[in-house]
Amino acid sequence: MRKKPNLIPRMERCAAVHIREPEALRGRWATEFPQYGTIHLELGCGKGRFTCGQALLEPEALLLALEKVPDAMVVAMERVTEQQIPNVRFLERDAVCLPDLFQPGEVSRLYINFCDPWPKSRDAKLRLTAPGFLRLYADLLPLGGEIRFKTDNTPLFDWSIARLEEEGWALSEVTHDLHAAGPVGVMTDYEAKFYAQGMKINRLVATRTADTRTTAAGPVPRLRNASLTDARGFDESAAAAEEKD
Repeated sequence: MRKKPNLIPRMERCAAVHIREPEALRGRWATEFPQYGTIHLELGCGKGRFTCGQALLEPEALLLALEKVPDAMVVAMERVTEQQIPNVRFLERDAVCLPDLFQPGEVSRLYINFCDPWPKSRDAKLRLTAPGFLRLYADLLPLGGEIRFKTDNTPLFDWSIARLEEEGWALSEVTHDLHAAGPVGVMTDYEAKFYAQGMKINRLVATRTADTRTTAAGPVPRLRNASLTDARGFDESAAAAEEKD
């Protein structure tokens, strides 16, 4: 992501949709925004194409867009501001901060779209579908709360399915070719580009159940042999080990 010129004044012009201190609203989101019946959270909103489209589809929900890269977030903020979409707010935070932002049960749905696959095994814990993160999400969601996950990376998708099942999530709407019969739902910028190139998109819905593990379940399992191959079958971790030998 290139540095955006005039980043600070551009963000200031969108101040109405930017929550600078979201920690102060922990446990108070429903009170602060009583006009919305439910709260949805997007992890990594990027430039905001999905953010805008999804918010327009569900005007009764408050969509909180989390993004740690301000140079991407400012574009999304400008899109929302220009379209005068009332039910979106932006939080400049990392996903590891979620416990500081929300009390248990405050969020009813999470969107994770085209996250970084972190292909090397040593970095697997950083994937947004790794067990450590899944337990954070389980803390935020009530029973029946959902994660809606999309990615073009099939190895990451399959790895995520295994982790979700191990952590007690109920899976539905699992597909390795979401747009096989034509465009489905709101696309991200990346997704629209990939779709135009004929790439297949993976998607699933994971629902929190009584068996879903939260952070209270104890230590997170250590991830071993968790490297991912890319679309060409190239395994970065295996290649690095071979080069070292």
